Amino acid sequence: MKAGRRSNLKRLPTSSSTTRVPSGTKLSKKVFHRLNENKKLKKDGKKFAVIGCVAQQEGEKIFERAPYVSLVAGSASYRNLPQMLVQLEAGNRRVTGLDDRQTDETFDTEFTARTNPHHAYITIIEGCNKFCAYCVVPYTRGKERSRASASVLEEARRAVDAGYTEIQLLGQNVNSYKDPSAKKSFAELLAAVGEVVGIRRVRFTTSHPRDFTRDIVDAIDNVPTLCDHVHLPIQSGSSHVLKLMQREYTREQYMERIEWMNSTKRSISLTTDMIVGFPGETDKDFEETIDLMDAVRYDSIFSFKFSPRPNTPAIHMADDIPEEVKSARLQILMARQMEISRENNQRHVGEVCEVMVESYNDSRGQITGRHSQNKTVNFTPAQLIRPAIGSYVQVQISKVLPYSLIGEQVVPITMQDREPALVV
Repeated sequence: MKAGRRSNLKRLPTSSSTTRVPSGTKLSKKVFHRLNENKKLKKDGKKFAVIGCVAQQEGEKIFERAPYVSLVAGSASYRNLPQMLVQLEAGNRRVTGLDDRQTDETFDTEFTARTNPHHAYITIIEGCNKFCAYCVVPYTRGKERSRASASVLEEARRAVDAGYTEIQLLGQNVNSYKDPSAKKSFAELLAAVGEVVGIRRVRFTTSHPRDFTRDIVDAIDNVPTLCDHVHLPIQSGSSHVLKLMQREYTREQYMERIEWMNSTKRSISLTTDMIVGFPGETDKDFEETIDLMDAVRYDSIFSFKFSPRPNTPAIHMADDIPEEVKSARLQILMARQMEISRENNQRHVGEVCEVMVESYNDSRGQITGRHSQNKTVNFTPAQLIRPAIGSYVQVQISKVLPYSLIGEQVVPITMQDREPALVV
């Protein structure tokens, strides 16, 4: 497709990730529902594409259920989208990209569309080699393949030139990164991105405990632009359940990594993912999860009830835990975490911290921003002229809630950070 040519391909804003929803089946239904809602646009000359994890999972069956769809492609085929669009323009009625899961190539482009004007996401590794028992990602996104460090750094510099001050490095297992040019480890790449002139903050997600090494912690401790926050999914506090999940680490190995972060000069905020009700999880296993929460004291968690996903090993396990037991365990988990989060946040009272401005809440006369530890901060401005979105201000924390901080701006904003509208 020639640069600048508009396509009649219809893009529907439907998430196609199968890792953050109760089940792949439910997400598939959502995708087909959205397609059905919009099929009337076909008479206007629009063409429909389904791309991503659901496309890889459902494959050519999508054409059978939604005959008006013209393109089905998995996430490993993103790099081939220009050629696939050319095939559509040439008159091909159905085009697929479903056979690239074993590719070593990455989706590497200098033309990256970004919807957030201040926070730039940069994918450094695609795919997954871990094959956790409950997760469909290795089957839909293919094997792990990393971009060259020079390519990542060049994209970071382009982002800075475009006005971005915060970079977030992405990957299904971002710390499993292996530089194909053999120049940098993940920790070295992380530090190098943090040293790009003009970058104020660097984040990364999501890490896998097996590949979480001490040099990553050292980089966070020694490079000020690397944010003092690590999301390290545990999934269960029981080594027995972790083995059933095929997570490739034990509770003890995970806690060793927590000890590394607790021994740093900087205070590092910890968050995690947890699944309750995995097949075979006993009351004792669940108690070990609560015990681990009390030991680590996460600032927040993403918690889920287990439900089987298509094409994963766990779908063949006996789902032997009643739904009411799963729900009860989830409620206990969430209630305990709310207590811990509130207690943890108390340490911020009286603290003056740097906050990146994200949005305005005129109805409450507040501004919402983001702490370096990835916590939401709601604050009142120092004067009627409010700071611009994307700017950084100093805020003194005066009150806390379980999942947010409340405060007041303490340093007058500079002329270049002013935004003309007034808080009403």
